[in-house]
Formats: sequence, C-alpha cells, structure tokens
Amino acid sequence: MKHTITLIPGDGIGPEIVAATVRIIEASGVDIEWETHILGAQAQEKYGTTLPEETIASIKRNKVALKGPQMTPIGKGFTSVNVGLRKSLDLYANVRPVKALPNVKCRYPELDLVVMRENTEDLYAGLEHVVVPGVVESLKIITEKASTRIAKYGFEYARANGRKKVTAVHKANIMKLSDGLFLDCFYEVAKQFPEIEADDKIIDNCCMQLVMRPEQFDVLVLENLYGDIVSDLCAGLIGGLGLAPGANIGELGAVFEAVHGSAPDIAGQGIANPTAILMSGILMLRHLGETDAADRVERAMLDVFADGTTLTRDLGGNASTVDFANAIISKIGTGEKASA
Repeated sequence: MKHTITLIPGDGIGPEIVAATVRIIEASGVDIEWETHILGAQAQEKYGTTLPEETIASIKRNKVALKGPQMTPIGKGFTSVNVGLRKSLDLYANVRPVKALPNVKCRYPELDLVVMRENTEDLYAGLEHVVVPGVVESLKIITEKASTRIAKYGFEYARANGRKKVTAVHKANIMKLSDGLFLDCFYEVAKQFPEIEADDKIIDNCCMQLVMRPEQFDVLVLENLYGDIVSDLCAGLIGGLGLAPGANIGELGAVFEAVHGSAPDIAGQGIANPTAILMSGILMLRHLGETDAADRVERAMLDVFADGTTLTRDLGGNASTVDFANAIISKIGTGEKASA
C-alpha cells in the first residue's frame, strides 16, 4: 500500500535528522510519497504566518505527518508553533513512550512506561493576558470532554498494548474543581476497563516516585502542563530527550515528532543524533499498519545500539548522523535481529 505523508523538516538540526530518518524508513521497503512543507520561522518569512494553511491542509489530507523540531522564541516573538498545530488539528493525545535503550548509560535501564498527555487545554494552552501593568493572568481551562477522551485513549492504549495499569496524575487536593473534574472523568472511564488497574497520584508525589521507583508506573495520564514536565523528567531517566519519541493523535490526523529542541548550536555539523525522530517514525509506521517494517527498523536500530560501535557523540561515540543512519540501514538490509 502506498502512503502519502506530510514531511516537515523543521529548524536547526531538523533537516539533518529528518533526512536520515527518511532514508532509514525508505530502506524498510514501505512505499511512501513525501509532501514537504514548512512551519514556524521559515513559514513566517515566506508566507507571513507561522502556520501556513497549505501545511495544515496537507496534514488534514494525508492524515499523517512526520515533523522535525521547531524553534520557539522564549519570552517574546511568535507563540509556539507546536501548540498552534495541535490546536488547529485538535491533536488531543500526546503519546510519549519512555523505554531504555541498550548500551546507553541511564539511571533505569529496565524502564518501560508511557506518558499520555492531554494536548489541547489547561495552562499550557497559553490563554493569558495583562490585567494591568505588572499583573498577568493565565487561564487554566479543564473540560469534561477533553478529560474524558484522554482518559479513554489512555485505557484503550493500555488494552491494545498489553499494559496493566493506568495512573491519573493531578493536583486535585489544591485545584479541587479543575483537577477534580479531570480525576472524576478518569475514574468514570476506568469503569469501562475493569481488567486494567486504575489509580492516581498527586503530581508532586508522582515526580518523587518517578525518580525513586519508576517501575511502579505503566501508563500515566496527565493534564497538558503536568504532562509536558513529566514526559521530560521521564526522558531524563533513560538518557535524555534525544532518545524520546512523540506522537500527537487526533480525529483529523496524527503528527509524529522529535520532542527535543532544534539545537541551532550544532546545526549543519552532521553530528546530531536522529534517534528521537527515528523512533517517532517507527511509531508512525505502526500507526499506518506497517507493523513488519516498524519491527525491522526497530530491530536494526536496537542492534546498532547494542553493538555500540556506531553511536553519535552525545552517546559517547564518534559517528556522524549519516554514519549512524547507514549502520541501521545496513542492519535492515541483512535482516539481523537485535541482540537486546
């Protein structure tokens, strides 16, 4: 089956790591036609908007996009392109698998959990304004609709992937109405999945438990802002954001992306690690039903990690982005199984 996929190379190291990932995915034999589009600063310069309609239309038409990292100015300039994209496409579920890779030094080499983040509302939506000079108000919006559908997606994901427990993360002891609503919706949905254990953790305790005993968690369901913070915390437990994939799922489509930044300081040097965007590409292949190709790419990647001779500099090796990609492509070609 032929797939048409929207490709957004992104900023900084984005074009390099996305190009490497495209080569690896194509080596798996999947028939893909790529439609390349731009967002963010590049789009602002060309179209006068950071979210050009033709890019949004392409994703709506193709239902799937692979996106490199985008630059977001801090404290000034245009608002987050990622937030805008999620809003415009109603990509309500942010899925962040967190699994340790072989031969990567990290605190928890056996860690395997999934962070499921509501993606459309809460404080992270950026609804804020100046009340009077020196006073800014940010609005936290929590709805029954959004809370219910992310909880349902979390439980459905757990059921489909053989996960045993889903944990809601909240601050309902203080924000009794907003987080209270989120928690109520979670437990209402849990009734539909009696075979899956459901529990909850207050956000501050959850962060402590993740650092001390992360093995107690399986699938975490969180509001938007908590999910943003906790997903990065979890990435740190396995070696960093360069090893963490991400997927944004909604009714109108799905966007698979590297969750790390655009790293402009190393852009163009050919040393960036494409693992995060590659793993996001593997999630994309599974989403498309290309399970065999996804398995082969994943096995090849894991074998390269386990071998340890062709790793990028951030992982203690000296391989370039292209070297790393070539090593994985070679493994796909030989059909070798990962030793991890």
